[in-house]
Amino acid sequence: MSEYSFFEDVLGYIDKSASYTTHPQGLIDQIKQCNSIFKMYFPIRLDNGEYKVIEAYRAQHSHHKTPVKGGIRYSRHVNEDEVKALAALMTFKCALLDVPFGGAKGGIKIRRAEYSKNEIEKITRRYAFELIKKDFIGPAVDVPAPDYGTGAQEMAWIADTYSAFHSDTINASACVTGKPLTMFGIHGRTEATGRGVFFGLREAVSYEDDMTKLGLTVGLEGKKVIVQGLGNVGFHSAKFLQEGGATIIGIAEYDGGIYDPEGLDIEEVAQHRRDTGSILNFKNSQKIETGTDLLEYECDILVPAALENQITEENAPRIKAKIIGEAANGPVSKNAEEILLKNGVMIIPDIYLNAGGVTVSYFEWLKNLSRMSFGKLEKRYDYLNNERLANAIESASGQKLSNSQRDAIIKGASEEDLVNSGLEEAMVNAYKEMRETAKKHNLFDMRTAAFILAINKISVSYLEQGIFP
Repeated sequence: MSEYSFFEDVLGYIDKSASYTTHPQGLIDQIKQCNSIFKMYFPIRLDNGEYKVIEAYRAQHSHHKTPVKGGIRYSRHVNEDEVKALAALMTFKCALLDVPFGGAKGGIKIRRAEYSKNEIEKITRRYAFELIKKDFIGPAVDVPAPDYGTGAQEMAWIADTYSAFHSDTINASACVTGKPLTMFGIHGRTEATGRGVFFGLREAVSYEDDMTKLGLTVGLEGKKVIVQGLGNVGFHSAKFLQEGGATIIGIAEYDGGIYDPEGLDIEEVAQHRRDTGSILNFKNSQKIETGTDLLEYECDILVPAALENQITEENAPRIKAKIIGEAANGPVSKNAEEILLKNGVMIIPDIYLNAGGVTVSYFEWLKNLSRMSFGKLEKRYDYLNNERLANAIESASGQKLSNSQRDAIIKGASEEDLVNSGLEEAMVNAYKEMRETAKKHNLFDMRTAAFILAINKISVSYLEQGIFP
């Protein structure tokens, strides 16, 4: 059997979707290409004095819009095929959500747990240095962000390294997003991808005719959900879904899973893991020896929020979920998707559902370029106007508002309020566009609909810029 290729899966999605368009084949061929790939090796000195050679990558898939944008992951599974595929998905994700970036992705082939914090800093800064040397990073060139195995700390080290080499660049902080708030990050970025998953699934289950076909009721209330992966994306997806009325009945992790048909409290599970180092043995939950087995349990919504290729043609026939929400990148293989669609499973694709991170990263990039926090200019003005409104309501009604009512009326929008509002608007509008495209082409396959939309938008960019003379 030939080795699985994530990138080939993505190219297959593009070809399938392009067949529903009238764009010339040459344009589709260009859209498929990964424009630039940088593979590097560099040495670091470990804490014990030994030297280690590190393998790393940065792929820039499409320059139809610049800068390009995409996360950096730290994983022993990182390879060229993976970063090319993830960079391509970023291209379509940005196009679908109308975020004006091309797609990119990076990765360092390490198992993070094998290195100290000091060693991780050395690896991160050296990786940033290699990108700087080759002009593979910059506010107008390529803007990385966190991904699997990385977070705000790594982005802070990258930003600091870039600033050291570009001390005369006023927009240096915009070279990377997902930074700590103290280093020009943005409120709401940490939970953005998970919040986007929530907005997307909430929108998907709001259409009565779609839910009737699946044998489900409208809305999240009472929906039984299983989540794979309790990292940043999985935790926040589960948290917001639970707050929205869904019941989290199962959580799968690398060391096993937990299951309780009556529901699991996500905050309590997270605290249990902090206390014990694992989600296993949580209260009265049933222990699942192999976490991936939970993917096959009966539920309304399955949210794979870990790594790619988790649902394959081998286990797809046993999937009992009515809806799969791809919070991770590429968790369902192309062959598995064909099986699932035939079985009537609705798949909300990754290029839509986990786009919350890049959407809020765009807001952070804009904030860094403008050097101004969102809401800073208008918040006090809005507060005073709303206070006058509250006074007018009291005067007209002859009744005094309670403190909570008054606070709700006069409160000006904070940066986080505006970020979350912008994210919700982007996710809701994109789903409506995607659903309309699916209905236009009589498709149950939402991924194909999403790619059709994205291909059309990318094609317009190429043709209007005269890239094809």
